[in-house]
Amino acid sequence: MPHVLGIAVLVGVLGAVFGSFLNVVIHRLPRGESLLAPRSHCTACGTPVKARDNVPVVAWVWLRGRCRACRATISWSYPLVEVGTAGLCVAVVLTRSSAAGVALGLVLVLSLVPTAVIDVEHHIIPNRITLPAALAALVLGSTLDPAGEPARLIAAAAAGGFLLLAHLVSPRGMGMGDVKLAGLLGLVLGREVAPAMLAALVLAVAVGVVVLLRADPAERRRAGLPFGPFLALGALVGLFAGHAILGAYLHHLA
Repeated sequence: MPHVLGIAVLVGVLGAVFGSFLNVVIHRLPRGESLLAPRSHCTACGTPVKARDNVPVVAWVWLRGRCRACRATISWSYPLVEVGTAGLCVAVVLTRSSAAGVALGLVLVLSLVPTAVIDVEHHIIPNRITLPAALAALVLGSTLDPAGEPARLIAAAAAGGFLLLAHLVSPRGMGMGDVKLAGLLGLVLGREVAPAMLAALVLAVAVGVVVLLRADPAERRRAGLPFGPFLALGALVGLFAGHAILGAYLHHLA
């Protein structure tokens, strides 16, 4: 147990560090800015962030969510992304039973976090996230679990193809970014992409109905929800519960 706890703490710390970098990705990538330069700075006054003020989560709490220089408010989304990334990384390491499962799960988590936030804020899913993640999934899957790669490729084609049909029917309702993200889910989850896609669709429909019912009648035609965050939530269902869901379903059929 102490050994497992030590691994969890280490992964959590590393996950928070990665989450700090993902905050940079979330802020800069949609704006076409470099992810490497200039160094982190306050978006209000431009003052470079000192190393001690850049410690994930701790610095935000210590500074009470404000810039040290100008006292401008620092969004709560920054520590939330760091904590969320850390928690998901720990969950992957503790729940996946193989090297391939851990590696692919981490690739998925580290790509889903910025993708979901960017899609919420800007209604885009950047190729600069999904395509490198898909390449990493292909390399890691083929190297660590070559026997399972054909099934994952089929799952990627099926999930991506399903949303591609939706895109062809309604280009404004389903973007190509969603199609590529669905393909990535298949490359990581394999057959467990099925419950992931089902969960994403159910969540999207449920939230969409609530939004439409609460929206002003004049705004209902303009109401629209990005699908990326629902794919991300569905992916987590598939990642952490997909095997159990499929097992229960197959047992019911038998």
